[in-house]
Order: sequence, then C-alpha cells, then structure tokens
Amino acid sequence: MEFTLDSGNTAWMIVATALVLLMTPALAFFYGGMVRAKSVLNMMMMSFISMAIVAVIWVLYGYGLTFGSGDLIGNPSGFFGLNGVSDDSSLAAGSGVPFIVMAGFQATFAIITVALISGSVADRMKFLAWSIFVAVWVTIVYFPVAHAVWGGGILGWDSPLTSSSPIDFAGGTVVHINAGAAGLALALLLGTRKGFGKEPFKPHNLPFVMLGAAVLWFGWFGFNAGSEFAADATAGRAFLNTVVAPAVAILGWLLVEKIRDGKPTSLGAASGVVAGLVAITPAAASVDSWGAIAIGFIAGVLCALAVGLKYKFGYDDSLDVVGVHLVGGLVGTILIGLFANLDEGTTWAGAGEELSPMNGLFYGGGVTQLVTQTVVALIAVVFSFVVTYLIGLAIKATVGLRVSEDVEVSGIDLAEHGETAYEEAK
Repeated sequence: MEFTLDSGNTAWMIVATALVLLMTPALAFFYGGMVRAKSVLNMMMMSFISMAIVAVIWVLYGYGLTFGSGDLIGNPSGFFGLNGVSDDSSLAAGSGVPFIVMAGFQATFAIITVALISGSVADRMKFLAWSIFVAVWVTIVYFPVAHAVWGGGILGWDSPLTSSSPIDFAGGTVVHINAGAAGLALALLLGTRKGFGKEPFKPHNLPFVMLGAAVLWFGWFGFNAGSEFAADATAGRAFLNTVVAPAVAILGWLLVEKIRDGKPTSLGAASGVVAGLVAITPAAASVDSWGAIAIGFIAGVLCALAVGLKYKFGYDDSLDVVGVHLVGGLVGTILIGLFANLDEGTTWAGAGEELSPMNGLFYGGGVTQLVTQTVVALIAVVFSFVVTYLIGLAIKATVGLRVSEDVEVSGIDLAEHGETAYEEAK
C-alpha cells in the first residue's frame, strides 16, 4: 500500500502517544500511594526504570520482534534503531500515519505493560532483580504475545487456532491478561510479605492513589481511541466507551463495598476506575454504549470481589494486579463474545475486513466469538504465567529476587535507593 500522509490522523496519534506515555508516571503515583511510606520511592522507581529500559530495547529490537514478519515471533532485521524504515511498512500506513509515529505509539504500550506487573511485588523485590526482569520479560513474553495478537501472528486476524478472528482492540490479552498472569507468577515466587494476613498494609497516601487513577483515566483515551490509528468514528466510539465503562465500574465497585463493608471508599473508587478501564480496553471499538455499561459494571463488581482472593488462597499480590488486571482483562476479553456489536460493518484501520460477522451472542453472532475470545485469553494466561515463572526462577538462582527481612522491615527505599520520601518530623 502506497503511503500518503494524513496530517490529521498523524497529529492525533502524536497526542495519543504522549497520553499513553503519561500513564506510566500516573501508575507510579497510583501504586506509590498504595504502599507504605517506607516503600513509596522504590514503588515509583519500578515504573520509571521500566520506561528507561523498555524504550531503549524497543528501538533496538523490540519493534522488529513485535511487528516484523514471522509466525511465532517477528524478524527484527531491517528495524534496528528504527532508522530509514519506509512509511509503507507501517501497519498504520492505510491511515496515513508515518512509521516512526506508529512505532513510538506502540513503544508506550510495551512500557506500561511491564510497569503494571510491579504492583504484585511491592515492598520486597530487589531493584536490580526487577531491572533484569524488565529487560528479559519484555523480550521473551511481551514481544511474542504482542506479535501473536497484533503483529500478524497466530492469535491475530485469521488465527489458525480459532474459528473466527479474535478481537483485542487495545490490549486485553497483550497488556492486561499478560501483566496479570505475570504478576501472579512473581507473587508466588517471592512469597508473602512479613505480616501478610496478620497486619493491615494500608495505603500511605490516598490522594496519590486518586491522582494516579485520574491521570490514568486521562491517558487511557490515547490508549483506547489511539489504537484506531485514525481520527474517525471508530476512535470516537472507543473514546466514548472509555468514558462510560470506568464510570459504571466505580458504581459497581462501591456497591460491593457498601454491601460488604458498610462504607464506600476512595481506594475503591480509584480501583473501580482502573478495573473499568482494563475491561473496556479490548472491547473499546466493538461494543455499543449498552455493552460498555454492562462490561464496566461486571468488571467493577467482579474485580472488587477478586481482590480478596489473595487472602483466601495465600498469594501476596501486593497491589491487586491479579484482582484488577488479570480478572478485568479476562472480563473484557471474554465478554466481547457476548456484547460485540459490529452491525454497522465498520472496518478498523489495518484489519482489512468487515467485522459485522463477529458479533457477540447477544447481538446475533452465536457462540463462535465467545469461544474464540475464551481460547485466546486462556492461551495468554498460560504462556505468560509459565514463562514468567521460569524467568523468575532464573533470576532467583543468580542475583536473587527478594530483599532481606531486615530491609523489608526497616524500609526498602533507604536500603535500595539511599533516600526516603518523607523527612521525619523533628
């Protein structure tokens, strides 16, 4: 396809890229507020080091492994450094978006996905171990999954494993299920924090949490609407659904808290925002407003219930990566099979086919899409969990995963970074 620049689409995609990059510092505030005061800098640094490491790797070989040609993994040949690559090679060429803009946008997805995992290891993972994990995980887990779904691999359009094409518009499998399963694997490997289940681990700064959730929501408009690679009606649908689903998820989460605990909380509201955003991500352009309302509410309720599973089963997912991202990602991905409404016959940028035959069960599509969505979700869970566990074992056997008990008790900020977030009152 010959490339013709569309300045409007390109301008939108540059803005969307900035919005998605902003999500990682927002995540740092969201996670940072949820931990204790003695761990906040370490928690935020995990997000910042993810930005640093992944951005460099993406430019060197990450784009090629993700979007280069190949069935199981892309070929990085010709993409090293992302210099001198023709705009005609971009998956977004049909929308008139230059290659280099498309590549920058996708880099921000790789960054935020790795950073999400850090919430499962709060208070107890060595910073060196985390830094090594970031580089290895993005290379042998994120890039293969992203290639399989978005880069022409076996879980994308015309998948040989399913009877219809899977729908993952902006990252239900690639980002949230992937990160959630990885978070579970690391949490199991690291073991529980000292005092887990016996003493409360209360957030030290709830305004940080709410600020982080608010900025995440703001950035998520780039995440979802930007995934169309065009400023068109499909992007508008994704944008509107990104307003509606998190709003309803807040109501669902707070309803659970009110019934179960007697009081709706600010932490619950902030968590509801993220749960709704996670769930609508894969479905953003494939469901109507009723579908967005349903997905948001179901995600808010189920994620609010799921965060308590760690106490029942004994895994210490510190900041509820499993309860929000794995469960929310599964909800959004699978419910596409019920609520997908593509009767208008829209064609997403780069998809190259009419999507209306892929309607969900409630919109006349039968069970085909439901089965497809479930199969792809389960494959993502198994692959991410198994490979992440193996990566963790390797790091544990070499540099070690966990700080000492003394460091955990006294504060990981001072031990790992030589500084503290707050000067003690004198």
